[in-house]
Amino acid sequence: MAQPQDLLYSKEHEWVKLDGDSATIGITDYAQNALGDIVYVELPKVGEAIAQFANIGVIESVKAVSDLFTPLSGEVVEINGLLENDPAAVNRDPYGTGWLLKVRPTKPGESKGLLSPDEYDKIANQ
Repeated sequence: MAQPQDLLYSKEHEWVKLDGDSATIGITDYAQNALGDIVYVELPKVGEAIAQFANIGVIESVKAVSDLFTPLSGEVVEINGLLENDPAAVNRDPYGTGWLLKVRPTKPGESKGLLSPDEYDKIANQ
């Protein structure tokens, strides 16, 4: 599957959409597919400072519990409240309604170390 072209990606299968002084973060279609039916998502609290590639929570599926990592450092400004009652939104629409959190990046240069859609495709399609 070709990745959305307006996003950046991590090797840990997260995506980032940069929008001014905000960045939306989620997991890729590849990741949600590998996890299976998602039943629970634990995310950091609004106002929390997070560091690039640090563990920021967990995502639980019927198959496994997996750590979530952040592709950028920043301050959490919003979490996707929909996921509290409907964590399967990540399965249905990982690049849309299934986003995880929004951060205000504190080290904007970090995005230069993330993968382009084509670079991520090579990892996801191995």
